[in-house]
Amino acid sequence: MDSFVYTKLLEWGLEQWIGTFQEIDEQKLCCLEEHEIDHLITKTGPRAKFKKHLKELKSQRKCDIEMRSEDPSDVGVSSYTCLNSKALCTMDTFVYNKLLEWGLEKWIGTFQEKEIDEQKLCCLEEHEIDHLITKTGPRAKFKKHLKELKSQRKCDIEMRSEDPSDVGVSSYTCLNSKESAGEYSPCADVCDAEDVILKNAKRIMKRAEAKLRDDTELVRFLRDEITNMEIEKRELVGVFGQTGAGKSSLINAVIGENDLLPTGSLAACTTVMIKVEANAQRKQYEADIEFITEMEWEDELWSAQNLYEDEDDDENDEDENDDEGNDLIEKISAFYGDIWKTKSVKNLMDRKYFREVPEFLHSGKKKMLCKTAKELMEKIARFTRSDLNEGNKSRCFWPLVKCVTVRVPNKNLLKHVTLVDLPGKGDRNKSRDQMWKKIIDSCSTLWIVTNMNRAVADRDAWDILKSACDLVESGGICQNIHFICTKTDDVDERPESEVQQYILERNASAKKLVNKNIEKCVNLKKHLRIDCFTVSSREFLKPKYLQQKETEIPQLREVLEMLNMFQGQTFSYVNKAREILSLMKEAHGEHLVEQCKNLCVEIKEILKEKISNIRTSMHRAYTIFDKCLTKGVENSRCFCQGRLQKIIHNESGSAFHSTLKCVVENRGIHRSKHGDLIDLNSTLSSFLTKSINEDFRKIFPNDGKSGHFYGVIHNLSLVTGLLMQKYKTIELQLRFLKAEEDKLKVRLIKIIRNRKKMIYSSLTQTVEETMQECYKKAAAFSGQGSLDKMRLTIENYIEDVKDTIFDDAKEAMLNQLKQLMEDVVTILSETFQKSVELSLRADDSSIPDISNEFEEVMKHYNDLMSTEGDADLLLSDLDMDMS
Repeated sequence: MDSFVYTKLLEWGLEQWIGTFQEIDEQKLCCLEEHEIDHLITKTGPRAKFKKHLKELKSQRKCDIEMRSEDPSDVGVSSYTCLNSKALCTMDTFVYNKLLEWGLEKWIGTFQEKEIDEQKLCCLEEHEIDHLITKTGPRAKFKKHLKELKSQRKCDIEMRSEDPSDVGVSSYTCLNSKESAGEYSPCADVCDAEDVILKNAKRIMKRAEAKLRDDTELVRFLRDEITNMEIEKRELVGVFGQTGAGKSSLINAVIGENDLLPTGSLAACTTVMIKVEANAQRKQYEADIEFITEMEWEDELWSAQNLYEDEDDDENDEDENDDEGNDLIEKISAFYGDIWKTKSVKNLMDRKYFREVPEFLHSGKKKMLCKTAKELMEKIARFTRSDLNEGNKSRCFWPLVKCVTVRVPNKNLLKHVTLVDLPGKGDRNKSRDQMWKKIIDSCSTLWIVTNMNRAVADRDAWDILKSACDLVESGGICQNIHFICTKTDDVDERPESEVQQYILERNASAKKLVNKNIEKCVNLKKHLRIDCFTVSSREFLKPKYLQQKETEIPQLREVLEMLNMFQGQTFSYVNKAREILSLMKEAHGEHLVEQCKNLCVEIKEILKEKISNIRTSMHRAYTIFDKCLTKGVENSRCFCQGRLQKIIHNESGSAFHSTLKCVVENRGIHRSKHGDLIDLNSTLSSFLTKSINEDFRKIFPNDGKSGHFYGVIHNLSLVTGLLMQKYKTIELQLRFLKAEEDKLKVRLIKIIRNRKKMIYSSLTQTVEETMQECYKKAAAFSGQGSLDKMRLTIENYIEDVKDTIFDDAKEAMLNQLKQLMEDVVTILSETFQKSVELSLRADDSSIPDISNEFEEVMKHYNDLMSTEGDADLLLSDLDMDMS
């Protein structure tokens, strides 16, 4: 097919439709009519996408024609753009992609003929460019883009701080010594040499993806897998420590940004997780603010209101273990003030409260761009810091924020690394602990930051160390821990001539004590590489007593450089490509028939066992609620009249008549003009709800990952590592099933999250339905004495139904709980069995032959692996320097 059309469909993300464009060349593409497009692309979404890109292409072509001042008869088919697949493979990939990117595809043939590769491209002289591109407009366009490319390369070299003697060696930079300066970085050449391999690997995977033309579940899964490869995998370095330990100062010093994160104040309370990484796209400071979902916020409001009502019922009770509840109420108050206490959840979710953060309502991210780090930090303060709530009239939005990603320009040190600055422990204890445990599991490197003066006594620091050990034992990815003692320059008054020696001696002593403690953690030492650093951020930024190397900030920078080199994007991408193509290659042949049949039987047996475990866990919850509600029913019968009389015999006397009248006319609920709420139904059901509140929060916690329902679903694992090992030849199908399993778990947790509210509310709802007859009778009274008649009617009715109304409410809740249990089992069983049958069909011929693509990727993989020995030597050298 036409190469230009093929490339454009790939570029526009429409590779699924390549087959239907086989007869369409470049000229026909630009002349397509509406009805022809409708016939070629039958789905609405992709069709709209195609029309948008085609319109942009035509517009660009029009501009190019005007620039070239070409003969109208020449517009259309260009011999230079109609390149066949052979040309694509023989010419330099970097040059080919750049010419496409710059809109100069017409001149690809000329550059191919003259054998211009990446090195030669960067070294082209004026007269050579004039010879290659003979027309004025395209030539000016080319020179502009080439100048920008050279400028970017120069910036990259300055960022890498290369050795002057090594300048110009790399064929990928091709800049002479006059254009370069700085010191040598051991990672620079390796990173540069991998760029071309990465681009080639991506081109190969685009080709492989284009071959996936069928529309089966398995093929869609493979397309998603290939698409997800474009998402850059970054190494996470978690920075942990108490508030005031110096985490923010440390990050600022390591990346060379004085004003990036707020420092110097114990009151500077960062409440959300902040990720710091390089901005590879722009030369500005950028922040992406990610919000929690509307459903999660509604869930928080619902829980907070139940907790608040609970507190009102037990004003004199003290719950020492209710940190989570206090945190939740404080969080809701931080966003709404006190008005949330008098409004319903539905009212609080009104759009008017979120006008300043519309992204929250659309599940989007709020983006901010600034010229300086200081300006950016000031703009995101309302989204990150809880200390701004007091005495500040501007609203704070940190309760809605899940995470903030800050991107810093010109920071090759963070090219493949993300520093994760977590809120200090002690800010909001329980919620902080949960965040810490979650992020530790995702980090390959941990920086445990503690004040020099309490390094050995810092219990939190050693708790993190223990947590890391436990996670590694259970399959966590953490490989390196750096125990960092900060503020080494905080010393008592002494003669300036003695300060440097005192600091260095104290640093050595601290390292000995820390290492001695580490030696006690024998199991930890076996699994993790642990280093102790004694640093001074202040001395590094403004030297007074120490040389820069003595601050040990440069040593931490070397750590990040090593992570960049060994965990770079290129190897990760090529390795993933190798895995996917290998699986596709294996997914053929008659030998799979028996394997698929055996695996199908085995998975069904595993599913049967897991469903039994899920039933058992959910039944325990049912038993707990049954026991609690039985006690709640007894208390309701004994005390409901007393609780009710406190409300309907209001001290306001006869003036209460109109209020009670409104209550019975509105199904037992009324809110006064001042916001005071009277809810007879909630009052009557309060002993039932109180009996289950504590256990309800444990069984259905807000984290969505623990408890008798969430926990057993979250930890469900049907496709295990053992199965992967046993059935390696059909690993592709197993990975597909694993993805289906993950999607199913998300769906089930969403169902449970929605239904739990209905289950809880069913107690009050049943009471309300039973009371409707009473409310109608009471509402019928009018005239003199109607207040007393309404009161008497309500009291007599309660006396008549108290032996049944609370039992009915209990049964209604337990029935809803039982229905949820059955639905979870049914959905899990039927949905997953269907996925198993679909994916393990041995006659599935939807996977194409990708032998050529596999061989090309394997060549790149072997090239990368051949450099491993050199990299190991480099690592050893750096280890010796650090020791």
